[in-house]
Amino acid sequence: MKDYLIEKLYECTKVPYQKYFKRNKPWDVDKATLLNYPEGSLGFGLGNFLDKNHFDMQPKLEDHDVIHVLTNTGISVVDEIGMQYYLLGNGKRSMYLFLVIFSGTPFYPKQIRYFIEQYKRGKKAHSFHYLNFSNMLFVPIKTIQHIFNI
Repeated sequence: MKDYLIEKLYECTKVPYQKYFKRNKPWDVDKATLLNYPEGSLGFGLGNFLDKNHFDMQPKLEDHDVIHVLTNTGISVVDEIGMQYYLLGNGKRSMYLFLVIFSGTPFYPKQIRYFIEQYKRGKKAHSFHYLNFSNMLFVPIKTIQHIFNI
């Protein structure tokens, strides 16, 4: 039930967040195109992630799925909260990040150790949350992970 509530909260906030707070332009690429990128590349990894989870590209929110790919983070509610803790540790500050952390953490007090671990992992990585990932789609995932200590 709590997962359902958190997911509904996300769904209710996603469209206004996309429309009013995200200033970047949507990427000019779709899932099928990404799946034609070289194997091991960020583009291919993103296409695979979207395909495996039955997702489509979400305009202006593409970076979110890239972070899933780079950090090997799952898609459960706990994983999503954990990923925001990772990004907080990595230096990211956004309304969405704080919304997820402050609204989600109280529902999962038994996961606090996991959240703290994710925060520490984000701290150890070199800051990468701000990168223009759309220009990096041909770069191998492992290269990005190595360079940024992800």
